[in-house]
Amino acid sequence: MFQDRLDAARQLSQALRQYRGQNPLVLAIPRGAVPMGEVMAKALNGQLDVVLVHKLRAPFQPEVAIGAVDEAGRTSLSTHAASMDLNPVHVNEEISLQLKTLKTRRQQYNDIQAPIPVQGRVVIVVDDGLATGATMVSALQALRQQQPARLVCAIPVASADALLKVQTLADDTVCLSSPKDFLAVAQFYRDFPQVSDMQVLAILREQADTVPRH
Repeated sequence: MFQDRLDAARQLSQALRQYRGQNPLVLAIPRGAVPMGEVMAKALNGQLDVVLVHKLRAPFQPEVAIGAVDEAGRTSLSTHAASMDLNPVHVNEEISLQLKTLKTRRQQYNDIQAPIPVQGRVVIVVDDGLATGATMVSALQALRQQQPARLVCAIPVASADALLKVQTLADDTVCLSSPKDFLAVAQFYRDFPQVSDMQVLAILREQADTVPRH
């Protein structure tokens, strides 16, 4: 049980201390993981940026992920999605909707700073937890194509199935807990508020103003 996201970030930073001094690039999955990424980038003497992916939601069950899409439009459907008899029209509409969301976010973030290049960097991808793992899978696959020197997946808590998926895609996976009674990410936090777009933009502005480019 974590007190909140910042508590989880501090514990992850300790578990990732081997990367301190290697100028790691901490890439947070918006929105929930961005406050965590801020803490981790400072603790590891690295830089903070975001990786833009978004889950694809099941019809009538928006909390259930059937897959994810990255900002280039690459999609990956979860293995369980095949058993849900999904209407292809819904899937295509959901992809289009989430791509619009990602495009809007990228425009907002670009007003603050351009994406920091990934190639040749130690890249640490963080999220606040993995249920299906769909968004993290999408993020890792997209980032691998950008040729980081080392690709690290960092999460406080994950379901066993999600953990197995991401371990095959990262060079190093740091997960603080993978309990058998996993139902939802929020159950492992005492305080788990929504993170707003305004909070994310404020954090990124502060980073752009205070962290020098390497």
